[in-house]
Amino acid sequence: MSGYIQSETDELATELCSPLPTERVIFTYTMNAIAFGFTVLALIPLLSILWEIFVRGISGLKSEMFVKAVIDNGFGNAILGTIIMVVIGAILSIPTGIMTGIFLAEFGQTNSIASVVRFISSILTGVPSIVVGVFAYGVIVLVTKGFSAIAGGFALAVIMLPVIILTTEESLKLIPTSQRLASAALGGTRFQTTLRIVVTAAIPGITTGILLAVARAAGETAPLIFTALFSLDWSEGLLSPTASLPVLIFNLYNDPDPQKNQLVWTTSIVLLGLILCVNILSRLVIKQRKLK
Repeated sequence: MSGYIQSETDELATELCSPLPTERVIFTYTMNAIAFGFTVLALIPLLSILWEIFVRGISGLKSEMFVKAVIDNGFGNAILGTIIMVVIGAILSIPTGIMTGIFLAEFGQTNSIASVVRFISSILTGVPSIVVGVFAYGVIVLVTKGFSAIAGGFALAVIMLPVIILTTEESLKLIPTSQRLASAALGGTRFQTTLRIVVTAAIPGITTGILLAVARAAGETAPLIFTALFSLDWSEGLLSPTASLPVLIFNLYNDPDPQKNQLVWTTSIVLLGLILCVNILSRLVIKQRKLK
């Protein structure tokens, strides 16, 4: 019996170590070539856009532009306005999104309310940003009777919220059940297990979702047109119209003034750089998570 098993094992090892048939090799190389070709085709538009922006904008990039307002051919006020509104959106959406994601993943598996919240969150990810801007206009701008950074931050929070909710939920679901059971066996309550074990283990995934949401919000234009409007000079406060990088590009793209037109391309480089930095940071968080 043992000799029979040994011969079967030897035959299987020989079959596994033998080279693939010619047809399989040709098929593999063909599929790899097709996949590589489509990858190159997908990269061509992206690289051409980046190249066009870089070539047209790099010549006008000067250090003093970072501290000057748009009225002085700079974009310092737009950078500050973008950061302020993204921070406001983050303050409003991150705690709410994380708590909602925890509820969906840990306490709402069989809850009908959780199903409704999950469904609404999924729908919100596909809602056009201009619709969010109209909603924020009706909720904030009409009530306060003025465009403001707070209204813009609120609109960005609505855009960020579903991304944070869904990524938090999925990150928590990836934590093995054995960790929850081990915590319970050691006397931990469900609340302690959720906060100290599950959420702690899922922090890299949650952080990645937050960074992706921030990157998306930083490049939005339509919601800010309806809420924060624009300002050529430095903003007077959170309750006044505030400049932002995307709206600056939108407003000045067709300006006949060559300096303003050049400012648009230079601003595009800065905006792409900010979003690229956030995306790289999120990738580093994912990589660190995989290493752990």
